[in-house]
Amino acid sequence: MKVDWKSEWKPLFWIIAIFLFAFYLPVGNPRFDNAVREAFHLVKWYAREHVLMCLVPAFFIAGAISVFVRQESVMKYLGPTANKIIAYGMGSLAGSILAVCSCTVLPLFSGIYRMGAGLGPAIAFLYSGPAINVLAIILTARVLGLELGIARAVGAVAFSIVIGALMHLIYRNEEVEKAKAAIKFPISRPKRSFWKDVVYFASMVAILVFANWSRPGGEIGFWHIIFAYKWHITSLSAILFAIVLVIWFDFAWWKMFACTIATAIFALFFPHQPQIPFAVGVFSLALVTSTDPGEGGEWFSTTWDLAKQILPLLLFGVLAAGALLGRPGQEGLIPNEWVVTIVGGNSLAANFFSALVGAFMYFATLTEVPIVQGLIGSGMGKGPALALLLAGPALSLPNMLVIRSLIGT
Repeated sequence: MKVDWKSEWKPLFWIIAIFLFAFYLPVGNPRFDNAVREAFHLVKWYAREHVLMCLVPAFFIAGAISVFVRQESVMKYLGPTANKIIAYGMGSLAGSILAVCSCTVLPLFSGIYRMGAGLGPAIAFLYSGPAINVLAIILTARVLGLELGIARAVGAVAFSIVIGALMHLIYRNEEVEKAKAAIKFPISRPKRSFWKDVVYFASMVAILVFANWSRPGGEIGFWHIIFAYKWHITSLSAILFAIVLVIWFDFAWWKMFACTIATAIFALFFPHQPQIPFAVGVFSLALVTSTDPGEGGEWFSTTWDLAKQILPLLLFGVLAAGALLGRPGQEGLIPNEWVVTIVGGNSLAANFFSALVGAFMYFATLTEVPIVQGLIGSGMGKGPALALLLAGPALSLPNMLVIRSLIGT
């Protein structure tokens, strides 16, 4: 039988492409081998330091937003028909209490966007969340100087509003359709009072924030006191959270009591490995919510859907970022000397490339400060340093991949 090449050229193309890739694979080249190691080192570090204590709580918070927050409340303050000053103000400043990275903010962004928030305010929150948190601004001012600290705070808020407004203008037709749909949305009666929901979400946010509280620069002061007692505060927040679930959300008291006891036992046996009791607590909460026939089951289902959608793309993006740019202090395929040479001085090109490199790199919360400090010591100008501080924490390659899956290319 004669082969019809008109229909078979695509398989042939991919066979040849894969063969050439395998044939010329630069295994044995020191830079390539090191880039592969850096990619796996970064994804291992990310899995250990961020997935369990950052992303998992963020997934549960995002799932709770989708299930427990009334849609009309989101539409009232963040929707396309909301007062623009209030909507963009809330979107740009909401991230100030969250010490989250560009990946941890994604489930939270997805939660409010799914509930009907306007694209502009939602994007403002997405950008400012990792960039404006109070601890990062204070550390920037302390390490890099008051001038850069103030510039970063003002720039993060201003750019989040500008970028959100631009997205609203670009997709204004879609926003008009969303606003029309919002007018027809029926008003539902809340199951709980507003202040109860506030306590519920505050306890979860406290767990997320304090479990990931980083060591401050000095050994004294208010921030160091919080760091010293971070796990005590996290534990109290978790107990409050369990009580709220029993009293106001009708979870079985004996189930939450069993979760609390199991977590406490592991905390006693592994006092210097807090990830273990934290994992036990997360697994217990997942078990309780997944078997709940009511709101708890819906909460877990939404959380699981978000995790399935976001986590694989994040890990792939971190792997790619590690291969290209390496970990902080290490090199990937792109040599560090190239970066330092390109972003030296304070030219337009230096600012552009600093923002471009920062947008593709992955920065864990607060790690951008010592990185920029080292680059300034190597000759980076203050302009490119600020560009890196504004672009780096707020955006990354894995972040872009997930945003594409959430709102389109």
